[in-house]
Amino acid sequence: MSYILNIETSAETCSVALSENGKLIKLIESQELNSHSKELNLFIEEILKTSNISYKDLKALAVSYGPGSYTGLRIGMSTAKAICYAHDIPLICLSSLQILANALKEQIDFETDNLAILPLLDARRMEVYVATFDINLNFNSQAEAMIVDEKTFDIYKDYSKVVIGGSGAEKCLQFVENDDRFVFYDVKLSSKYMPKLAEYEFQNKNFADLAYSEPFYLKEYKAIVSKVKGLHD
Repeated sequence: MSYILNIETSAETCSVALSENGKLIKLIESQELNSHSKELNLFIEEILKTSNISYKDLKALAVSYGPGSYTGLRIGMSTAKAICYAHDIPLICLSSLQILANALKEQIDFETDNLAILPLLDARRMEVYVATFDINLNFNSQAEAMIVDEKTFDIYKDYSKVVIGGSGAEKCLQFVENDDRFVFYDVKLSSKYMPKLAEYEFQNKNFADLAYSEPFYLKEYKAIVSKVKGLHD
């Protein structure tokens, strides 16, 4: 039996799942937004306790390493690395875009020979994090931060169907709503979509280097300094 702990903190909600041989057996998700620092460790302890599993029973720990929320990614990665160091557990790093692509794949209820899966994560304003996947969740294009406008989706004209979804999809719908090649599914990032991906990496021994693993931010973090007089005096 290969128990894997799955941590997803790149989105607004904190999510932890326990899987066995690639199958989800328990899930805990936050009902609050941006509560990762408060809830992540509590969720991990709860999911292990209620499953009668200890850290020594884990064969690996999988974490979404980005792109996504800067703060969420830092919390998730630092927590995952601390657990792996303390208990000598292999670390698996999964792309948050590939996790979302897997969520979209599970929704597909049609067949086509020329399909693109397009997970879209909100990157503020009219920008999204995006990558293109085939039906087997192989990357057809690498992750990028893309500004959305009326010409953005012209590059997908050769696909017969393009499946889209995620936190960045809503801002894109206005540009594709009259194109029946685009199929929208209302899904969000969650650790429940990680087990199959994590199991594949585990079976192929694709483990991350604990010493050098870090979040994949994709965009440089820019701190916002308040202009209200007195806050930073």
